[in-house]
Amino acid sequence: MAEPPTNASQIALPLVPQGAGHARRIVVGNANDRAIEAIASPDNWPFNTAVLTGPPRSGKSLIGRWASEQGIAVIDGVDGWAEETVFHRWNAVQEGGAKAGSKLLLIAAATPWNITLPDLRSRLGGSLQLAIGEPDDAMAASLIEAHAEARALTLAEGAADYLVPRTRRSFADIEALVAAIDRISLERQVPATMSVWRAALEALQGPDQRRLL
Repeated sequence: MAEPPTNASQIALPLVPQGAGHARRIVVGNANDRAIEAIASPDNWPFNTAVLTGPPRSGKSLIGRWASEQGIAVIDGVDGWAEETVFHRWNAVQEGGAKAGSKLLLIAAATPWNITLPDLRSRLGGSLQLAIGEPDDAMAASLIEAHAEARALTLAEGAADYLVPRTRRSFADIEALVAAIDRISLERQVPATMSVWRAALEALQGPDQRRLL
């Protein structure tokens, strides 16, 4: 029997189609490695349930799709669901035993969200809590590479070294930066070199950040 993965970097993660033949992949780093390792080993979840939260554009839905491929029941955007429905789903996985779909991953923007049903609030409070944090420098560099790859955008050498210290540590901001580089490169019909990187940073950042360019 194959040995189980010992860390998140050894876990096979999917490429999710983005259109035009491109794909978006899950980038593993400091912000999400604990969550990915936990989702890879759902037998250890208290009450067979885990709650995944994280900032916008942090890959929560991609991770949820990967979890679903493993047979885990997933409710993405659970903070928008009717509480009674979520409570019934929670009860169902408790009754499922070792059956497929007897693990439940709930994905929300933040926890605890405004849960008014006391029984649901107490049940979810005892479930495994997994939070995606903000990316460090190494993960930010990997995210820049992955977003460029998904867009079939070729960045000149040294892009990450230049961009990482000058962009905000935010999944959404990093994604927006690569999108801006791609857009400006296409508009100018030039390769994505430093002049394009600078223009993208200037377009996205305020006066305080622009002086660092």
